[in-house]
Amino acid sequence: MLTELLKSVSRAFYLSMRVLPSAMREPVSIAYLLARAADTIADTDSLPTEHRASQLRKFRNILEGKLAAETVTELSKSLGDLQSIDGERELLGSLHELFVLLNGMDADDAEQTRAVVLTLTRGMLLDLSTFQAENSGRLTALKTPEQLDVYCYLVAGCVGEFWTAISIAHTHSLVRWDELEMQALGVRFGKALQMTNILRDVPKDLRIGRCYLPQNELDRVGLRAEDLLNTVNTDRARPILEWGIRRALDHFSAAERYILAIPRRNLRLRLAALWPVLIGLETLAKLGGSDEWLDPEKRIKISRPAVYGIISLSLLCGRSDTLTRLWIRRIRRRIERTLQYRVAVSTPTVDRMN
Repeated sequence: MLTELLKSVSRAFYLSMRVLPSAMREPVSIAYLLARAADTIADTDSLPTEHRASQLRKFRNILEGKLAAETVTELSKSLGDLQSIDGERELLGSLHELFVLLNGMDADDAEQTRAVVLTLTRGMLLDLSTFQAENSGRLTALKTPEQLDVYCYLVAGCVGEFWTAISIAHTHSLVRWDELEMQALGVRFGKALQMTNILRDVPKDLRIGRCYLPQNELDRVGLRAEDLLNTVNTDRARPILEWGIRRALDHFSAAERYILAIPRRNLRLRLAALWPVLIGLETLAKLGGSDEWLDPEKRIKISRPAVYGIISLSLLCGRSDTLTRLWIRRIRRRIERTLQYRVAVSTPTVDRMN
């Protein structure tokens, strides 16, 4: 059941789940699917924002055991038929089974799973309270980088803490890990991936009234969130893209340290962490070199063959710290060169001479 549900709602995460050590698959899969179900509730745009928030709070109460199990069935029935995507409809229809699996898990795993999903749903509720309904015609931007950082923790950084705790609990060779240090790296790992998603999805998010790029950063280049809807402003907005890429790269440095801290003999665990980093960095490379990053018709992502190429090559070099480090840093250098080139070509000749 878990495998089929994962396959229907996630391409990238499904790949990581398939390679994870078997002992970790159940808690990580259940956490992901419960979070994805909650996210589906939050994104049901046929419902008013207030109703979605109410249903999310009900979901949280079920998770905490404050509501009877029968409420899960009511939640599934009331929301499942509103979904246009088959996988999401099937996911909501499987909520009862997911809660049964959660309640039957090892007590420590279940506690960690509930905690991370509760934190993730806080991020979803923050979305619903910060932004207007998708069809309202109103666009809202986050105000500061600090507000963005809190958001990135709630919707992704907390997963790094969860992943670390579950890894330590189920991997004997991690007994020497400093859990607090690794959780801190894991938080930044999650933030790196979330920043990448935010930058990739700017055009789509803008059109549902959400701008995660902070207003005070937009102020630096004299733009409003509304200006990003017009692709004529792509060059003017480029410093904001570069700011976001550099912020993501800073977090990716922590992700690299996290991966290299995984013992080489734990190849499955290492690959599950390595793949999203390589895919994320390649996505940043594409974003950094794009003149169409604000165009809603040009969604930027790496191709399926490129993903499979990453997987194949990682099987050969994933156990080598040296090769893993070189691979990551080679992509980082490519991104840096692209950013430097873009700055050079956008600077007037007179300025460069001075």
